[in-house]
Amino acid sequence: MNAQAIRITAPGGPEVMVLQTVDVPAPGPGQVLVRHHAIGVNYIDTYHRSGLYPLPLPMGCGTEGAGVVEAVGPDVTWKVGDRVAYAGGEPGSYAEARLFPAARLVAIPNGVTDEMAAASMLKGMTTEYLLDRCVHLKAGDHALMYAAAGGVGLFAGQWAKHRGINLIGVAAGAEKCALARRFGYAHVIDRTKEDIVARVREITGGAMLPVVFDGVGKATFTTTFDCLAPRGMFVSFGSSTGTVPPVEAGELARRGSLYFTRPSLFNYVTTTAELQESAGKLFGLIASGAVVPQIGHRYKLSEAVQVHQDLEAGRTSGSIVMGV
Repeated sequence: MNAQAIRITAPGGPEVMVLQTVDVPAPGPGQVLVRHHAIGVNYIDTYHRSGLYPLPLPMGCGTEGAGVVEAVGPDVTWKVGDRVAYAGGEPGSYAEARLFPAARLVAIPNGVTDEMAAASMLKGMTTEYLLDRCVHLKAGDHALMYAAAGGVGLFAGQWAKHRGINLIGVAAGAEKCALARRFGYAHVIDRTKEDIVARVREITGGAMLPVVFDGVGKATFTTTFDCLAPRGMFVSFGSSTGTVPPVEAGELARRGSLYFTRPSLFNYVTTTAELQESAGKLFGLIASGAVVPQIGHRYKLSEAVQVHQDLEAGRTSGSIVMGV
């Protein structure tokens, strides 16, 4: 069958993404043909497109989608018509339809729309592993999250509030700070007006923080270190402002026996069981109302170039979804 899909033949800016008609073959063993109803957009898509995370070319773009099973290969238990979603795997979700490994799909439960699933899978499961498994935070603890009004940020604020964690958010400007407060942050720091380290010292009474979740990268590297208490954990999970500098063991010791980790969602959902458990926790909290996906922007597949331009320029908040 034919389908419209974004293809990339060389790394570069948003303009390297071209919408083309591609042939999608029938699914083989262990594969499912998914017809997308909604496509999730994530900052990691820009890393794949730009070549920051090099991948074989030519390639598709996007690692998150939701829709319906249209065809199945041999030995696959999914049925035609099943509602499914996914996050991760080979880029290619910026498409009307695609083949995907059956073992890496999850069922979309009743009460969760396809659009909600596409807006939630990667960001929500990232939040789950960061707050529930990467570190060991308990109710009453303080921690900090940059980009509090962004996709992961708004999930993290709600998740932390549900867990009783006093999450401090960092955002840019009054509008984004107000959004972060509405979505569960105990405190919000406006990085355009306030000194982050000074505000953390004030909030914690000088104790500083056991954990900082840093998805920004190069621009916040030193600030993150300065916000940590002795034996604190620097969780570096993104690089929106550039690659994180090298971390020297001696610097960790000098600053108080700090820990540094660079986790990835895909190492926390390696097995089918881990994937199903993480997605199950996410969809359970969405169904209960404890976590509400905030879809800040909607685009069409044909507007993929504009999506990346807006995302990289900081003109977005919450989750971004493309329709097909």
